[in-house]
Amino acid sequence: MELVLLTVPDCPNASAFEERLAAALAGQPPAVIRRVVAGDEQEAAEAGMHGSPTLLVNGTDPFAAPGEPPSLSCRLYRDAAGHAGPVPSVEELRRVLAAAGGH
Repeated sequence: MELVLLTVPDCPNASAFEERLAAALAGQPPAVIRRVVAGDEQEAAEAGMHGSPTLLVNGTDPFAAPGEPPSLSCRLYRDAAGHAGPVPSVEELRRVLAAAGGH
């Protein structure tokens, strides 16, 4: 499984995202997470970034709404109850990783 974490420079939510992703991957076969920093709108669009931080699983953003445009903005994620936060929950990350067939 290919995992890419896309962020903007000095993203304040990147470390929290990485911590939750590590928790979601705990106990699973080792995974390599590639980190990419997008510095402008063109880089964000080329990378498939929909706000910072964005996780691509096998090249796809599992949290993006259909037709959602690329963005360098701070990203918010909605949980199952509809509450917005700066990073997805460990459970949501586990769900998208399992759906991708990796864990």
